[in-house]
Amino acid sequence: MINGIININKEKGYTSHDVVAKMRGILKMKKIGHTGTLDPEAEGVLPVCIGKATKVVDLIVDKDKTYEAVLKLGIVTDTQDMTGNIIRTSVVDVDLSRIKEVAESFIGGYEQLPPMYSAVKVNGKRLYELARLGKEIERKPRKVNIHNIEIIDYNPQEHEVKLIIACGKGTYIRTLLHDIGEILGCGGVMMSLLRTRVGEFTIVNSLSLDQVEEYVRAGSIQEHIVLIEDIFSSYPKVIVDSRFSKLIYNGNHFFENHVSSAEDFPSKSSNVFVRVYDSQGHFIGIYKYEWEKKRFSVEKMFL
Repeated sequence: MINGIININKEKGYTSHDVVAKMRGILKMKKIGHTGTLDPEAEGVLPVCIGKATKVVDLIVDKDKTYEAVLKLGIVTDTQDMTGNIIRTSVVDVDLSRIKEVAESFIGGYEQLPPMYSAVKVNGKRLYELARLGKEIERKPRKVNIHNIEIIDYNPQEHEVKLIIACGKGTYIRTLLHDIGEILGCGGVMMSLLRTRVGEFTIVNSLSLDQVEEYVRAGSIQEHIVLIEDIFSSYPKVIVDSRFSKLIYNGNHFFENHVSSAEDFPSKSSNVFVRVYDSQGHFIGIYKYEWEKKRFSVEKMFL
């Protein structure tokens, strides 16, 4: 039984659900989940949670992400990428300094309107389902955080801009590129997208589905699995005294006087998340420490 996370490098043409289906077939396991939708035409980092690690899907989804994207100016499509129908073309009359100025103006928080071709649900229906029926409905903008935008290449003949974008959860990169194009006055569309980082998961240490299959056949897949506890390596480590093991095995809260040792634990701090272990060194789960009550309360159990 595998419990952990495999950092998949999703190939173009696969949906995130396709990746999960393939992984279920390769690993012969059902309890597998992905950590945030990547468009079929996008590539890159897609951490896949297996077994008990499916409990951390929501935590990984919330992590910051980094992308490499190519914006083509002068074209607008109904999907905001190259898979859609062209609805407008324009002459491009902007220089690199203006493109840089506009792109960098998005750094910080901004209100982003979710695209119709997206997995966002409105009244129980996913927007892309309505879009495929030719319907467009009113959507509410959502605040997203853009930590940094850097232009790393520009082809003025083809009007193509390559960018590195670091952002928070819920950001639609094709919508960001569309919005940059609109402010430039010529429109723009996303040509390609590569996700290079989700939290501590990077493209450098990712595996293709073919590699996963190969490692499973060789019996070495365990070497490529990130343990659940390693996701929380930055959290202080707390070991509970053996006399109070029953408390943590049953998912109960415990107090400071039940702790046998604690590493890097910030004193007089509340709402601090910690990794909790029993006296044998087994990882139990993530707890939240409440300083006023000197109490540790369970957030996620992995027994």
